[in-house]
Amino acid sequence: MWARLQNKLLLKNWKLTLKPNFMTEEHGRRPFSVTLLFASFFGALMIAAAFAYFNYKFSEYKFINFNEWVLYEKEDIFHPKASSYTLLFYNSTVAMPREILTQMPNTPILAIDYAQKKFPNEPNITYVTAPTNTLLSIIQRFNIYKVPTRFVIVQSKESLYKQDSMIEALE
Repeated sequence: MWARLQNKLLLKNWKLTLKPNFMTEEHGRRPFSVTLLFASFFGALMIAAAFAYFNYKFSEYKFINFNEWVLYEKEDIFHPKASSYTLLFYNSTVAMPREILTQMPNTPILAIDYAQKKFPNEPNITYVTAPTNTLLSIIQRFNIYKVPTRFVIVQSKESLYKQDSMIEALE
C-alpha cells in the first residue's frame, strides 16, 4: 500500500512538472505574453502579405500580340496602325449608352464585340470581332468580368502592345 501511495505521489508530481512554469498554480496565468504578441503580429503580417500579393497579381499589366491573336475588321484581318488604342470590350446585344463612347480618351477606340456582330467603322472607332478562342483568351488574360470594359494599350514593338491603364468596367 505504501508503494502504491508513493507511485501516486510521484505520478502527481510528474504531471505537475510537465506544465510550463507560468501554468502552475503558484504562478497563475500571465496577463501579457510576448509569444502571443509575436503570434498576432505574424498573423497580421501574413494577411497583409497575401492581400498585397493578390492586389499586385490582378493589377499586373499584360501584353497583346496581334500576330498571335486574330481580330477581324469586317472580313479582313485587323492590323494595328496607331501607336495606342483604347480597347473597349462590349456586348452589342445589350444597349450601350452612346455617352460611353464620347467619354473615351482621345486615342482611337478598338471595339471588340462579344456577340461578334460586324458594324461599319466610324472616324475614331474600329469595330472588330474575334474567334471564340481569341475572345476567351482576352477575357482570361485581362480578367474581364463585366461588359463594357475599357483599357488603354500602347505599342511596345511592331505588333506587340502593352496595357497602359487599369481595366475599368463602365456603367
